[in-house]
Amino acid sequence: MTATDKAKQGTTALVLMVALAVFIHALDRGNFATAAPLIKDQLALTNTQIGLLISAFFWTYVPGHILAGGLIERIGAARTLTLALTTWSLATLLTGLAGGFGALLALRLLLGLGESAGFPATSKLLATALPPARLGAANGLVGAGLMLGNGAGVLLGGLLVAALGWQALFLVFGALSLLWLVPWLTMTRAGEQRLTLPPSAHPAPSYARILKRRETWGALLGMFCGNYPYFIVLSWLPLYLVKQQGFSLQAMAWLGGAIYLAGALINLIGGPYVDRLIARGADPAAVRKAVVVASSLVGTVCMVACALGNSQVAVAGLAGYALAIGLGPIGSFTAGQTLAGPAAAGKWMALQNGTGGLAGVVGPLVTGMLIDATGNYRMAFLFSAAVALIGAMMWGVVIRRIEPIDWEQAD
Repeated sequence: MTATDKAKQGTTALVLMVALAVFIHALDRGNFATAAPLIKDQLALTNTQIGLLISAFFWTYVPGHILAGGLIERIGAARTLTLALTTWSLATLLTGLAGGFGALLALRLLLGLGESAGFPATSKLLATALPPARLGAANGLVGAGLMLGNGAGVLLGGLLVAALGWQALFLVFGALSLLWLVPWLTMTRAGEQRLTLPPSAHPAPSYARILKRRETWGALLGMFCGNYPYFIVLSWLPLYLVKQQGFSLQAMAWLGGAIYLAGALINLIGGPYVDRLIARGADPAAVRKAVVVASSLVGTVCMVACALGNSQVAVAGLAGYALAIGLGPIGSFTAGQTLAGPAAAGKWMALQNGTGGLAGVVGPLVTGMLIDATGNYRMAFLFSAAVALIGAMMWGVVIRRIEPIDWEQAD
C-alpha cells in the first residue's frame, strides 16, 4: 500500500468516526424530547418547565463553544472530542437516575457543556484533514449521522420508552455512547499525527479578527435562523404529535424516525452530488450558497404548512422538512469550513455553531410559552417560518461568495 493510499484510508476512517460521534451527539441531545411526554406526566411538569429543561441544554452549550475553540487550539481537536463525548455520555446515563426537576436541570446543563465541543472539534478535524473537493461528501456523511441520531432517538428511543419507561432510555443510550471511545482511543493513541492531520500553515486568527468579517456575521445569523425551526421540530415534535395530533407513542416514534431517516438519505446523496457538480466545473461558491439558501427556504414553507394546514397538511409539512434538514449540514457546515479554511475552522465553527445553538435557547422556551398562551402550535410555527426566511437572506445576501478567506491579507 502506497503512502497516498494509507493517507486516504486514514482520512476515510477519520470521517467515519466523526460521523459516528455526531450520530451519538444527536442521539444523546434529542432523547429528552422523545421521553418528554412521560417525564411531563410522571413528574407533573408544565409546558413551560419542559421548555426550560429543553432550553437549559443550550445555556451551557452556547457559551461552551468559545471554550471549545480555545481548547482545540491548546490540546488538539481529537483530544477535545474525546473529553467532550465522555462528558456528555455520562450526563446522559445519569439522567436515567434523576428523580426531579432540579436534578434534570443540572444534568441538562452538563450535557450541553459536553456537547458544545462536538461540532467545533469535528469541523476542525475535517477542514484540516480533507481537501475542499471532499468536504461536500464528508459533511453529507456527518449530516447523515446527525439525522440518523435524531431518528434513532425518536424511533428507537420512543419504542424503548413505551416498553420500559423513560429512565431506561437514558441508561441504555448513555452506556452505549461510551463504547465509541474504544475505537477512537485506538486511532488516536499516538496523537493526531495518526489521523494524517498536517500542521496548519498559519496560526488560527483571533476571535476578534474573525468577527470583523462580513461573512462571519452572515454565517452566524444564517445559522441561528436556519437552526430555529430545526430545534422546534427536534424539541417539540414528540409532544406536538402526541398531544396536538393525537398520535400514540409508537406512531409518533415511527413518523419521527421516518422524517430523520429521509433527511439522512438526502445528506448521503446530496453531499457527493455537490462535490461532483463542482468537479464538473460548476462555481463552488454559487453551488454552496444555493444549497444553504434552499435549506432555509424549504424550512420556511414547511413551517407555514404546519401552522396553517389541517392534520394531513401539517404532517406533510413535517415530512417535507426532511429536505430542509437534509440540505442543511451540507450547506452550513461546508460553507463555514470553506470560509474559515483549515487554520480558522475550529474557532469559526465554535462561533457559527454556538450562535446557531442560541436558537435552541430561545426557540423551545418561546414555543412553550406560545403554546401555553394560545393553546395550540400555530403561532409557534408561524414565528419559526419568519425566522427561517430571514436566514435565507443572511446566507444569500450578506455573504457575497462562499470561498476561503485569506487570513494573511484579511483586515
